Amino acid sequence: MGRERRKPKPGSQFKRRKKRKCIFCADQKTLDYKDVSYVQRFMTDRGKIAPRRMTGCCAQHQRMVAKVVKRARQIGLVPFSVD
Repeated sequence: MGRERRKPKPGSQFKRRKKRKCIFCADQKTLDYKDVSYVQRFMTDRGKIAPRRMTGCCAQHQRMVAKVVKRARQIGLVPFSVD
């Protein structure tokens, strides 16, 4: 009649990716709101703050990134949204 489906082996269904290190923890870098080109690296093309899974930051440094982006927006160095 029909072909029988094999059951996948336990644990082989999803591939685990290697965990990447936080760029701020690894290089002991600091983020400054005046460095606009570096701040925009942590923003999407729409002007939103990129999530942790995109930036590769740890939770502590992602909070720092959010604070710096918001500060740069208030001063006018980075736009709130892109048209």
